[in-house]
Amino acid sequence: MVVERPSVVLEFAQDVHFQADVEMPRSAYNTIVDIAAEQQGYVTQQDARGAGIAATTLARMAERGTLVRASHGVYRVPLIPAGPLDQYMEATLWPRGVRGVLSNETALGLYDLSDVNPTKIHITVPRAHRPQRETPGLYVVHRAALRHDEITAYEGIPIVTPVRAILDAHADGLGPALISQAINDGQRLGVLTRAQAAQLRDATAGAR
Repeated sequence: MVVERPSVVLEFAQDVHFQADVEMPRSAYNTIVDIAAEQQGYVTQQDARGAGIAATTLARMAERGTLVRASHGVYRVPLIPAGPLDQYMEATLWPRGVRGVLSNETALGLYDLSDVNPTKIHITVPRAHRPQRETPGLYVVHRAALRHDEITAYEGIPIVTPVRAILDAHADGLGPALISQAINDGQRLGVLTRAQAAQLRDATAGAR
């Protein structure tokens, strides 16, 4: 799946800079837009703090409609056009204090590996992370110690590599026919090398 939206968002963000609420610090709003343009229109309190912007500033922007509160600590710039990947970016931003990574069947679906069609969004967070609030019904949260080389990006959204996605989906009980199809598709699409495909077939045993 190829989505060209990020470049469109970046161009649109240049125009959005000048449409901020005039009572809000213009430089703060511009900074928020710049961050959001790299994240499918989303910004978190943690992002804001890193840029020297107080959480109360985000709250005031939300009260005035300059931002829309998506979930606790997560906001969206409404003037940035919505796109098909918004829900995935929002899912990775949902865990507080850490960044979630798209994984398992969700990663397979985005990579177009197999005919898997997940009804929920799978994200992986560090093992030690424990959300202090109820997990939304749309999300399935996995806990694992992902290595740096097991994480990449899909249109700017953190996602596990195809190899890790297949291994996790297999461990999570995805059927052997879909696992086999995912490996074959990965090799055909060039996201898996021949050696990786062979290793995955061995690692997933009966998925032939």
